Amino acid sequence: MSPVLTSLLETDLYKFTMWQAMLHRHPQTRAEYTFVCRDVCPFPLAELLPEVNEQLDHLCRLSFTPEELDYLRGLRFIKSDFVDFLRIFRFQREFIRARAEGDTLHIEARGPQVHVMAFEIHVLAIVNELYFRRFDQAAALAEGRRRLQAKIASLREFEREPARAHPFEFFDFGVRRRFSGAWQREIVATLKREVPQFFKGTSNVLLARDLNLVPIGTMAHEYLQTYQALGVRLRDHQRAALEDWVQEYRGDLGTALTDVVGMDAFLADFDLYFAKLFDGLRHDSGDPVAWGEKALAHYARLRIDAHTKRLVFSDGLDVRRALALYRHFADRTQLGFGIGTLLTNDVGLTPLNIVMKLTRANEQPVAKLSDSPGKTMCDDETFLAYLRQVFKVK
Repeated sequence: MSPVLTSLLETDLYKFTMWQAMLHRHPQTRAEYTFVCRDVCPFPLAELLPEVNEQLDHLCRLSFTPEELDYLRGLRFIKSDFVDFLRIFRFQREFIRARAEGDTLHIEARGPQVHVMAFEIHVLAIVNELYFRRFDQAAALAEGRRRLQAKIASLREFEREPARAHPFEFFDFGVRRRFSGAWQREIVATLKREVPQFFKGTSNVLLARDLNLVPIGTMAHEYLQTYQALGVRLRDHQRAALEDWVQEYRGDLGTALTDVVGMDAFLADFDLYFAKLFDGLRHDSGDPVAWGEKALAHYARLRIDAHTKRLVFSDGLDVRRALALYRHFADRTQLGFGIGTLLTNDVGLTPLNIVMKLTRANEQPVAKLSDSPGKTMCDDETFLAYLRQVFKVK
């Protein structure tokens, strides 16, 4: 069986940025990540177990090459000691376990966070590609190419619209739920060639390197969630996480994720200090228009010119939705759009709704109180209720 992954660079950029921050500030943290499929699939994912284990064996034999390390070293926010750590890093097979329970595929990664946090995107890419290898590849790719050309046509039509205060820019955020690695590469290369005026980068670090694109990403939910278990008051965990980020990157990577305990609770912590230090905010759950209006109102209350800030949307987008949001906000603030599943797995088949999320840190439960109820994830109802009470989330 051919390997799904052949390079440890083939992951989202924010894995590296969070990894570096945790290595520098909380290297002793232990963590547990859990794989979940949120939907019922046409065939049980448990049938993939032997192939998943074979791919995990292969993943744990990979290491960063000198050329890959040189590329990472060239990113100005990546520090030399982190590259030195990656030089000797290798995934440890004992820290990840895949098993079947009936029709359900279970995958858990447990161990030092700096040794298990990077499993997430690789595991999701592996499960996706193994699953979609069971379908008619030629038919899927033919439909995918037809849909990709339709997207490009819609962007060229949009280009004829009157200019607005800020440009339309979108990025590929599709590693985790892609149809395949080869298909993602074809999509990204095509978009770079056909619509470079709109397509500005990818979260896939390997593709960014190979195709000379900007790697895109800052932080994910796991970064802020980890601080729920790091000894600070639970009420203060967002501020502690944001402060550590500022100290680590000192102006780089300035897009903050807002929905770990919901937008309202986030904005209560995102005071003038943080609002000035961070370049903008990222939306990942809830009504995007309502979220954007709250963000702009918050900047207005703080007397910050929203034209100097950026709102990044990344929740379930396709090109049509991204353009609609652009039209709504583009005359008031800078914008960016991260399009994932509906870019890299739009081939006429139903994508898998799979995640691999941080569920415990330092033997304590952690949680995400998403603005979309279906995205809330925690295996401890008592902690979830306490988190809701602390942040006054209904």
